[in-house]
This record gives sequence, structure tokens and C-alpha cells, in this order.
Amino acid sequence: MLFEKPKKSFFGKLSEKISEVFLGRTVDEELLEELEEVLITSDIGMETTMKIIGQLREDVRKQGLTTEQQVKDRIASIIEGLIDKGENHQICQEIPLVVLMIGVNGGGKTTSIGKMANKFKQEGKSVLLAAADTFRAAAGEQLELWGERVGVNVISHHEGADPSAVIFDAIQSAKAKNIDILICDTAGRIQTKKNLMVELEKMNKIIGREYPEAARETLLVLDATTGKNAISQAKEFGEIADITGIVLTKLDGTAKGGIVITIADEFNMPVKFIGIGEGMNDLKEFDPAEFAGGLFNE
Repeated sequence: MLFEKPKKSFFGKLSEKISEVFLGRTVDEELLEELEEVLITSDIGMETTMKIIGQLREDVRKQGLTTEQQVKDRIASIIEGLIDKGENHQICQEIPLVVLMIGVNGGGKTTSIGKMANKFKQEGKSVLLAAADTFRAAAGEQLELWGERVGVNVISHHEGADPSAVIFDAIQSAKAKNIDILICDTAGRIQTKKNLMVELEKMNKIIGREYPEAARETLLVLDATTGKNAISQAKEFGEIADITGIVLTKLDGTAKGGIVITIADEFNMPVKFIGIGEGMNDLKEFDPAEFAGGLFNE
């Protein structure tokens, strides 16, 4: 089951908290206000929580919801409606494809790149990695280790080199070898936002000029365990990059899954992959219906 691990943390705790609020009570305004607090403390943002409770309040009145299970089922249904972005959850299937991976250092970007490369390779696609995070010490070496593990080549330059030069060389190699998917690591220094914006603009210009026939994805990697800080990162990166989807890492036994709902709703960003463990195969495609359906099915 895709969400077996998160269920032990976010799903189980949310269900428990709602059960604690009910305790045989009737569904009234006081109970709805307590449910609102439960959602907010589960890393679901204020704006999204207000949407959920507002819809629930209306449904209680119109549909006559009275039981705990009816309320839980309706909450799950409302959440599915908020997070489902249709086909946008799927990674682009066009080939060749260039994937720019962005996100702060420590969020699991390099690991996610390795797991994605492994996934694509298992699907029979050829993959090349570009170590364009030349700012962080040992970033290239880490990516090369993943390349060895997965069995894919990595294009890298020396530390401090021009990231766009790495992208340029990687594109030439990808074209020469008819590579299906080129995945590019990038620097994650959001604190120097202007520099990062200039860097990303230059990379995108190189890709557009040298590889106009390639389809594009720009994926933001966020660490689920950082909660509201990850939401802040989504806002910051959204201002400097045309993000096509989210890779949410560390959505395992330690994470609060409410961040999935907030990001999908407030930023209108589709979650494309979730990391549910440390294993090579623990990067899964995100399924909104399965996520929402698993909320209260322990």
C-alpha cells in the first residue's frame, strides 16, 4: 500500500485526534471549531483549514451529518477535492525530457534525484545526471555516488564552476547518446535569492537554446518534516521559478502529512512524488485519491 508508512503518523494521529474531539458528542459549532484546531495542528495551513471547515459546516447543515464516521468521510472527500490536480500529478511522459531539481540544501534533493533516476531506469528509460550544484562542497561527489548505485552517468565540473556550463555539457552528452531523461541538480541557497534567480534563468536559457526539442519539468523538493517551513520554501521558490510539481521527501513515520494538503491547495502545485523511506525504491508517484482515502482507514 502506497501510504502505509505515513498512515502510522499523520493518518493515524489525525484520526485519533478527531475521535478524541467527538467522544459521543453531537455535531455543533463548538465541535466544528475544535475540529478546525485539530487540522491546523496537523500542519494544514490556516487558509486551507478554513476551506475544509467551511465546506464541512455547509454539508453538516445540508446533509444532516451527525456521526463521527460521516464527518471523517466528508473531510476526506473535501481534502481529495483540494489536492487533486488531475493529470498534472504525473511526470511528463514526453522524451527527451529535462528535469530541473530545485530546493534548499538538506531537503533530500540529491537523494530524490538518485531515486528518480532509479525509477526511470526500471521503466526502461535511459537517464543522465548533471551535477549543476557547484556551490556546495561535495554535492557533485554525492550525486556521482548515486550515479554509481543506480548505474547512470553523471556530468560534473569542479567545485565553484559555472553551473550553466555543466548543464551545457550535459545537454551535449544527452543529445549525442540519445538519452531519454536528463536530471539536473541545482544549488539550494534560497538565502541569496537574487543570485539563485539569475542562475536558474541562465540555466533555462541554455536549455531553451541548446535543447529546444526537449520537454521540461521543474520540480521543487521539500522536506515534509519541516512543516510550515516547507510551506515558506514553496512560496519563496515559487517566486523565482516556474515550478511544475513537488517532490515531498521524508513523508514517513516522523512526518505530519498535512503539508501535502496545504501546498497542493494554497499554491496550486501538484505533488508528483513522495519519499516514504530511505530505500532505493521508496520514491512513489503521488495518488490524491489514495492519499485522501487513507486518511481514516487505519
